[in-house]
Amino acid sequence: MNLTITGRHMEMTEALKAYIESHVKKMKVHFDRAIDIDVILDVEKHRHIAEINLHANGVRIHSKEASADMYASVDAVMSKLEKQVRKYKDRINRHQQRPERSDLSYSHAIIGLQPGNGEEEAGVEEEAAHHVVLREKLPMKPMTVDEAMMQLDLVDEPFLVFSNADTSQVNVLYAREDNTYGLIEPAY
Repeated sequence: MNLTITGRHMEMTEALKAYIESHVKKMKVHFDRAIDIDVILDVEKHRHIAEINLHANGVRIHSKEASADMYASVDAVMSKLEKQVRKYKDRINRHQQRPERSDLSYSHAIIGLQPGNGEEEAGVEEEAAHHVVLREKLPMKPMTVDEAMMQLDLVDEPFLVFSNADTSQVNVLYAREDNTYGLIEPAY
């Protein structure tokens, strides 16, 4: 288990580190593969914010809570994380196993628009240049639509790109404002 504790705008005490480590050790029993846990503690005026990112068994779970006391925030975020892990484990136990397929990966790039330098020659318009602002590679595990909905519930992201285990195609699942989900599939 890899545990990283980061404090922002605060001084980290040994007692607080030990308190967090004792809570985090309880997560080990839920997962059989390596666990990476990032804990970020932040203080903003009178708000004490605790945020946890857990990466285990190919799943990412994110939790964030705030209160007036850091220990109370840690308790609340650990309770929320425990509920999310139990929800994940319950859904996994209800699903039937699929035959193993190799994991795929995809690249995610954000493209920005650089405006022209403002100079235009007579009658010739200069095209704006595009450039990549951020590039990120993420593993793309084959999963069913139900598993993708569960994964989207566990992370605080607006959408999820995944390899559909039933069709072997790349799909995009997104949460809609009316508490439903949208699924984008290729048309070919």
